[in-house]
Formats: sequence, C-alpha cells, structure tokens
Amino acid sequence: MAWVYLLIAGMLEWGWPVGLKLAWKNGAFSLWPAIGAALSMTASGFFLFLAQRTLPIGTAYAIWTGIGAVGTFTLGILIFKEPATAARMACVGLILAGILGLKLSSD
Repeated sequence: MAWVYLLIAGMLEWGWPVGLKLAWKNGAFSLWPAIGAALSMTASGFFLFLAQRTLPIGTAYAIWTGIGAVGTFTLGILIFKEPATAARMACVGLILAGILGLKLSSD
C-alpha cells in the first residue's frame, strides 16, 4: 500500500506548481489557484508521510520528487505549451530511469 500512497503523493505534487503558475496570470493574482496549490501541497505531504512509514525515506523522497518533476514537466508542455525539445525529453527520461531503478531495487 505504501507504493500506492507514494504514487498518489507524487501525482498531487503536480497540483502546486500548476496552481502557482495559474495564480499569476496576465499580471494579476488569482486566489483560487493559489488555494488549490496549498491544498495540493498539504495532501501530497500527507500521502508522502503515509508512504514513508514503510518505505526508506531516501527512496520515498527521490521517487516522490521524480514523479512530481516528470508530471509537472509533462503538464507544462500540455497546458502551457512549453518546449518539448529532444534534450529536455532525454533529461526527463533520465529522471524516469532513476525512478524505475529505485523501485526495482527496493524490497
């Protein structure tokens, strides 16, 4: 169950950078996306807490941040039309390889 909690925590990590990006739009601050970002941070931290009760902290933290980074990178491309260059994709592939390697080498 810890791995499920960790996956949920990592996916909730996507919400806060996207929320913060949406909170500042057209030179003005918008409250609701900022509140969504804060809720996402809180929920993500809670699920990380649940996951690392069982998983090693280094593994849990590295995978949590990796899932957050890869998901946020992907959402940046899909939502904000950020560049999807070969170099950027290759670097994200390295993060994915690290996540997979940590998962496969864990008990």
